[in-house]
Amino acid sequence: MRKPGTPPLVTVFGGSGFIGRYVCEMLLKAGARVRVAERDPRKAWFLQPLGSVGQVSAIAADLGRPQTIARAVEGADAVVNLVGVFKGDLETLHVTGAGKLAEAANAAGATALVHVSAIGADPEAESRYGRTKGLGEQAVRKGFAAATIIRPSVVFGSEDEFTNRFARMARFPVLPVIAPNSRFQPVYVRDLAQAIAAAALNPRVHAGNTYELAGPDVMTMRELNGTVAAIAGGEPELVDVPDIIARGIAMAGFLPGAPLTTDQWLMLQSDNVASGRHPGFKAFDIVPTPLSAVAHEWLGRYRVGGRFAPHRSARA
Repeated sequence: MRKPGTPPLVTVFGGSGFIGRYVCEMLLKAGARVRVAERDPRKAWFLQPLGSVGQVSAIAADLGRPQTIARAVEGADAVVNLVGVFKGDLETLHVTGAGKLAEAANAAGATALVHVSAIGADPEAESRYGRTKGLGEQAVRKGFAAATIIRPSVVFGSEDEFTNRFARMARFPVLPVIAPNSRFQPVYVRDLAQAIAAAALNPRVHAGNTYELAGPDVMTMRELNGTVAAIAGGEPELVDVPDIIARGIAMAGFLPGAPLTTDQWLMLQSDNVASGRHPGFKAFDIVPTPLSAVAHEWLGRYRVGGRFAPHRSARA
């Protein structure tokens, strides 16, 4: 049991990743101690300057190796699971590993478990990603009934592989757009991280709830590409890729360097927007940030003249 006056200890699985670094930052700003659980703890060393001396630690743990989990959550007041992959053994990490982590957190006496899933998570989903995320939620609830489940839409931020990929492609004269009418509700990584940290530190309010966290704007894939291209200073011609061609590209997704896998294609067949069946950012008193308000901070490096060059208004 934590001594009175001692800051809470939060174990973060996946804390050195894109979303994780911001979650750790928010937890540290709130005064919590953070233990980052990684297969290679050295990947978390860059987080240490974000906290005071002794406020950040790292431990070797892997959801694919259940025997390493118990030590990582020992003594933790809260546990956050950010682990997610699009390729490889999704079942082990999204389902079995998530369930084992929930059981270990419960056994260790943690008062909060925050499990980050995804909008579209469904045990009956056609895509492996959506299906394993849905089954993972069930496994987490079974192991830790009061877990907080957070389902974000696609996440953007300076280190993402979302807006940055579109910006790199926008340098070419023609920008092919796959699934141009698929809709997204992109969410800013700092907003998402703030909500995750709040859920971990305030289980009396958030325990047992499921949240869908999405940005303020619903955008089609074509609109997203156009917006990113404009901010990045590109002027490509946007060309919609016919579904039959996109499906063929996806079928070759097993080849090295393929831009699209079959599972990703299946995911694109469903809109990635909040359903409205679960609370969102309002429950955290957070006003979500539009992509257009912040993306110039990192996409400016793709512009001729860098981020100080004037930029055009976004176009669809």
